[in-house]
Amino acid sequence: MGKRFWICGLVVSVAALLLDFIVHALLLDPDYNALGTLYRTKADSQAFMPWMLLAHLLMGFAMTWIYVHGFGSQRSNYAQGLRFGLGMAFFSTIPGYLVYYSVQPMPAMLVAKQVILGTMVMLLLGLLLAWLEPHRRALAEPA
Repeated sequence: MGKRFWICGLVVSVAALLLDFIVHALLLDPDYNALGTLYRTKADSQAFMPWMLLAHLLMGFAMTWIYVHGFGSQRSNYAQGLRFGLGMAFFSTIPGYLVYYSVQPMPAMLVAKQVILGTMVMLLLGLLLAWLEPHRRALAEPA
């Protein structure tokens, strides 16, 4: 795994963190606040930020690693990125929210929003990976 892998993994990690912030801290915040004490308060959640950063680092590097080893370098395009993002959504995002729905008293509408927005995040991350092409050997290839 060369320099390009590490840079792409970091870029995808930061993008995942930012997209999740938009989804959960901005778009879904009113839905979460309506649930009362089911979730941590904003003040309480700050103490857990290192875990959030670790989770997104793991997500970014895992997605990059799977993309590098699962897709040929001759075929990288945006359709492939969308397929990869959709596969990641079916592998992790959608089942994760369905499991949470089955064990927590979550409103069905909130879960639907989480599934839809989470899938959109995965599609965007897949597109980002297709654009970055992390399987290339060097950052600057000769023209």
